[in-house]
Amino acid sequence: MIKSGYLASFWQKKNGENILCLLCPHKCIIASGKSGFCKVRRNIKGHLYTFTYGNISSISANPIEKKPLFHFYPGTKALTVGSWSCNFRCPWCQNWDISQQVKKGTSLTPVQFVNLIKPTNCQGTSISFNEPTLLWEWMVEVFYRAKESGYYNTLVTNGFINKAPLKELILAGLDAVNIDVKGINPKIDLLTKGKQKVVWDNCLFLKDKGIHIEITTLIVTGVNDNLEELTEISRRIYTYLGNSTPWHCNCYYPQWKFKAPSPSVNFLKEVFEVAKKTGLNYVYLGNLSSKFNTPYQNTYCPKCKALLIKRDYPKVIKFLNNKYCLECGEEIAGVYGEIG
Repeated sequence: MIKSGYLASFWQKKNGENILCLLCPHKCIIASGKSGFCKVRRNIKGHLYTFTYGNISSISANPIEKKPLFHFYPGTKALTVGSWSCNFRCPWCQNWDISQQVKKGTSLTPVQFVNLIKPTNCQGTSISFNEPTLLWEWMVEVFYRAKESGYYNTLVTNGFINKAPLKELILAGLDAVNIDVKGINPKIDLLTKGKQKVVWDNCLFLKDKGIHIEITTLIVTGVNDNLEELTEISRRIYTYLGNSTPWHCNCYYPQWKFKAPSPSVNFLKEVFEVAKKTGLNYVYLGNLSSKFNTPYQNTYCPKCKALLIKRDYPKVIKFLNNKYCLECGEEIAGVYGEIG
């Protein structure tokens, strides 16, 4: 554990010096001198401190499409930052080198971070890489400052957070979220140590609050790689979030504790077709070896099938009149226009 901390939010005292952490649904009861499940929130003499405030593991200027957010200011860039650790334990984690440990990284204040947005030719922020809600105290300050300066704010998260801190993020200026929906079978909760019901509930909550949402499902061999389960996920997205909610079906690769082979490209294409038949307008495949030239990354008009956005990275070419199809005039779901 690194030696310096910052007073955390969302906790209360319990029985002497014990603390109940209220940031996420784990609701850890933390004894003095101990840390919670996430390893970054620590009880020091009856007060809860976070060890991720400004403790940065990674920073880069990324295309917004890399989040992935395909229907939120396409073609722009987000200054993206991450810290350490996670409140899940996915044994296949693709970023396990930062999500499953806590180190001392680069120190960066919210002011310093926001001041980097313009020089890096970015139009907004994204908190990502590890589980970003563990950076809550720092992130809220960033969101307020970025919004005051005319930038957008985005989040790439597992969605496992309590409602009160989530509401505060919205008030601070959260604009768009990509949420990782891992599946629906009980095995997933056992493997990740999380609860997918909470994730679905937070998806609904964010949609109700007017936040732009896109869903990602990492298709993991032996965990959720069956058409029945993936069909049910697409049905739930359709029913609860709407048929214009983008769904990104990403290919898993062997990482950390999981050595199973990746699902085949043919299987991923089957998933794509099933999701389209379910009624979803915008389905994408990602993490493929041919990712940068696959038509499964492009956006097509759900009405006339015209090509609307061609993602030929690093180029993103838009064939839209703001948010309307040039061919038939259909309104395309998402957030478009100029920013910054």
